[in-house]
Amino acid sequence: MTVVDRFLRYVKFDTQSDELTNMTPSTPGQMIFAQSLEEELKAMGLTDITLDENGYLMATLPATPGCEHVPTVGFIAHLDTSPDASGHNVNPRIVDNYPGGDITLNAEKGIVLSPADFPEMEHYVGDDLIVTDGTTLLGADDKAGIAEIITAIDYLQHNPDIKHGRIRIAFNPDEEIGQGAHKFDVGQFGADWAYTIDGGEIGELEYENFNAAVAKVTFAGRNVHPGSAKHKMINSMRIALQFAIMLPRWETPEHTEGYEGFYHLTSIEGTVEQTVLTYIIRDHDRDRFERRKKEFEHLTRKINHEFPECASLDIRDQYYNMREKIEPVMHIVEIAEQAMKLAGVTPKVVPIRGGTDGAQLSFKGLPCPNIFAGGLNFHGKFEFVPVRSMEKASQVIVEIARLVGAKH
Repeated sequence: MTVVDRFLRYVKFDTQSDELTNMTPSTPGQMIFAQSLEEELKAMGLTDITLDENGYLMATLPATPGCEHVPTVGFIAHLDTSPDASGHNVNPRIVDNYPGGDITLNAEKGIVLSPADFPEMEHYVGDDLIVTDGTTLLGADDKAGIAEIITAIDYLQHNPDIKHGRIRIAFNPDEEIGQGAHKFDVGQFGADWAYTIDGGEIGELEYENFNAAVAKVTFAGRNVHPGSAKHKMINSMRIALQFAIMLPRWETPEHTEGYEGFYHLTSIEGTVEQTVLTYIIRDHDRDRFERRKKEFEHLTRKINHEFPECASLDIRDQYYNMREKIEPVMHIVEIAEQAMKLAGVTPKVVPIRGGTDGAQLSFKGLPCPNIFAGGLNFHGKFEFVPVRSMEKASQVIVEIARLVGAKH
């Protein structure tokens, strides 16, 4: 079975995660998908297969004879898709030999994937592209990663001349809501280091990510009939808007790139009586990250000075920049770079403008850089993945296994 065959089958599983359920996995579709993968791994003859009650699926490809002493390397991808767009009834199609220009995803609804909006499409002229039907996301984040890992393991099984150490694979739930590594048992996984196959465009290799926090600011108001509200009403929505415009206008996702951090307002829920603003706070630099959180505290005090006891702030750290955990073991990044070159891929070492399970896993004692899965425009109906990118990602996994086996 090819990586494309696997991918097209996997995206049919509705695995959209949901941060409001307070369960693990957060949605039942993830466990259904994990159970299907468990059966597939059993049919392949992998060993040490475990699927726990939280939806964490792990398995082993044993070392080839004579390589039992080689370090154990892991490969990890996540089961869930983003809550930002529907993952129900995904209907992908393949655009053969993409000629360039617009791709009509849904003629009836006038939905077009265009290089005018997504200029990176022009990098893939001549490639076969897998696209959506314009009504759902595709699911390459991260079902492409799962397909690539399993295809690589299948290839290693059928090519025993490639010497490699023990390889562990894991598929976990709820990465998209920041909880993918929360119940990941690093000790049980038993790898010396690992790679998440969860990056974007072909060649991406990442070992530093944002420091991340979520902030909720709650504003308490007082409702009075508007006809007699003078000096009595306190409109929490207006106060919340006042808070929002006090933050730097240009330090938002739509105005930043590279190592530039931001404040991102993700939701507003409000009435006159109460309004809640939810933000994510991001910065690669730890000191700047801490200052951004202090700015929220400062603005909350400022609001409360004008409107006593109106605003309350709750900030929760989500994950930290894994660079500090990767730098002492930079050889694992160098192995990935060399593997890409052997696979005919030019490595692009870039910072992650987001986070991966690898960040949290690195702080739990499992160094875990991130490698491309090949998809673009994640989390929406314009998502697509080039077939060649998936094939190359799978080949990179094989080359990593080969290199680690050869070096030891």
